[in-house]
Formats: sequence, C-alpha cells, structure tokens
Amino acid sequence: MVTKAAPKKNKSVKEAGTDTLITEAALLKMPEDEYMNKQQLAFFKAKLRQLEDDILVNAGATTVNLRETQFVPDPADRATIEEEHALELRTRDRERKLLKKVQQSLKRIESGDYGWCEETGEPIGVPRLLARPTATLSLEAQERREMRQKMFGD
Repeated sequence: MVTKAAPKKNKSVKEAGTDTLITEAALLKMPEDEYMNKQQLAFFKAKLRQLEDDILVNAGATTVNLRETQFVPDPADRATIEEEHALELRTRDRERKLLKKVQQSLKRIESGDYGWCEETGEPIGVPRLLARPTATLSLEAQERREMRQKMFGD
C-alpha cells in the first residue's frame, strides 16, 4: 500500500535524457498503478547519484583535512584536534557504509528491483523512498526485522 505524505521540500530533478522536470510533489501525486515508472526511476537515480557525489566530495575533503597535520605544543589543543579527527573519521565510516548502500540501490534500479521490498516483493512506497532512498524493505517488513532484532539480538 502506498501512502501519501507531504514532502518536506519541493526539489526538482531533471529526468535523464529529457527536459521534463519531476518534483517530489508530482511523484507523490502519481497513481499507485504507475509505481516505479521511468519518471520515478529517473528521479531516484538522480537523487542517488547526487548523494553518491556528495559522499565522495566529503571523503576527499576529509583526506585533505587529515593530511594537513597540525603540530600544536599544548596537550589540550592537540587532544581537541585529535578528537575532531576521530569524529570526522567516524562520520566518514558511516558515509562509507551509506555509499555502499547507494551503489547497491543504483544497481537495483538498473536490474529493475528498486522500490520493491526484498522480503515481501511489495512496493516500498514513494514517501519512504523519498525519506530513505536506499531502503530495501517496506515499512512493515523493516518493523518486523527491528522487532526480531530487539527480541533475539540478531
């Protein structure tokens, strides 16, 4: 079941190969029988590519930042700099994991599996994909998985 939710922002993405602009609002208004049509797939592909590019730019900036070694004689200042570097590295590690999911989502678009739940085969839903473009499970399947993890510690 596809539910309707108000979009946070009215972003436009140029459809690949055409001049047609698709907005989040237009995606949300599309009927359920047009789920994961060419326009929707083009929108999510562009959104995922932009996310991929942003992550790679951040990774490059981190590399440059970490190479700029700062020698500070004060131990407190040095500890602060080291803590900032550690925080940045943790952030990049999370982004590295997200990058892998983004790339898997792009492959799912190419294979025709994008937008469909891996467990149930049902639609994930446009609102959920707008919120989390790398989602591979419907909301119900994700809730079941989280409940099992909570109960059994998987």
